[in-house]
Amino acid sequence: MNLLKLGLPKGSLQEATIKVFERAGFKIFVSGRSYFPHIDDSEIEPVLLRAQEMSRYVEDGALDCGITGADWILENGSKVVSLADLIYAKQTSVKVRWVLAVPDDSKIHSVKDLEGKKIATELVSVTKNYLKQNRVNADVEFSWGATEAKVASGLVDGVVELTETGSSLKAHKLRIVATICESTTQFIANEKALRDRWRKAKMDQLVMLLKGAIAANNMVGLKMNVEKKNIDKILKLLTSLKNPTISNLSQDNWLAVETVIDEGTVRGLIPQLKDAGAQGIIEYSLNKLIY
Repeated sequence: MNLLKLGLPKGSLQEATIKVFERAGFKIFVSGRSYFPHIDDSEIEPVLLRAQEMSRYVEDGALDCGITGADWILENGSKVVSLADLIYAKQTSVKVRWVLAVPDDSKIHSVKDLEGKKIATELVSVTKNYLKQNRVNADVEFSWGATEAKVASGLVDGVVELTETGSSLKAHKLRIVATICESTTQFIANEKALRDRWRKAKMDQLVMLLKGAIAANNMVGLKMNVEKKNIDKILKLLTSLKNPTISNLSQDNWLAVETVIDEGTVRGLIPQLKDAGAQGIIEYSLNKLIY
């Protein structure tokens, strides 16, 4: 039987990944400390791995495909193919950043000021390459964790840390000096798997469903009935992926209108639609949105 070996990220991305798979139509069950979850698709064999090492196992063929960050692909120097950007939620729609940060009262104000200094980070290779590009010689050491505390306590002069908003760094009284790189979550595969017709088709199907589930996040559907005399007012209020779907009802002077909009606009929009003459308004959630 054909089988797709899929790497799922263990750790910070695990819960979000499982939720996206569920919206895409796949149920994943993780049992205790097991690294081999169950999925309700007999053609997929999932394995839980840290995102930091995922690209290495995909590259060498131990896995056909997997989900990891672009930063770890870069860090490992892995030769893999990215099939899709997977942005899990609206609040993470911007790229995350690896930034160089120093204490607020530090005399370091640019990367050049790091000459001869010590930096702690989990992203060692990328940081070293960044320093080399800027012709700066500094000691870069691997950090197993609590990286922000190391610079705050004076163990190192700076850190390269992952951030989205920078709020955590500010809370630790750290100041961003430079952005080392940006990253998004990627669905990756190796060339061998892509050359296999069955695996390629299976991965394309999986990516389509995952992207559809992600696209539907923070979107809702709206249905309503509208008298023909009010349709122009209703259409002016609606925004959608394309034009709203309009169909005739059994009563000649009434229309059914259906559209998909951003969930954040619904609260203010529904009262306006009601005032403009819409009736029988129904809001419903979406599992997938396939473009």
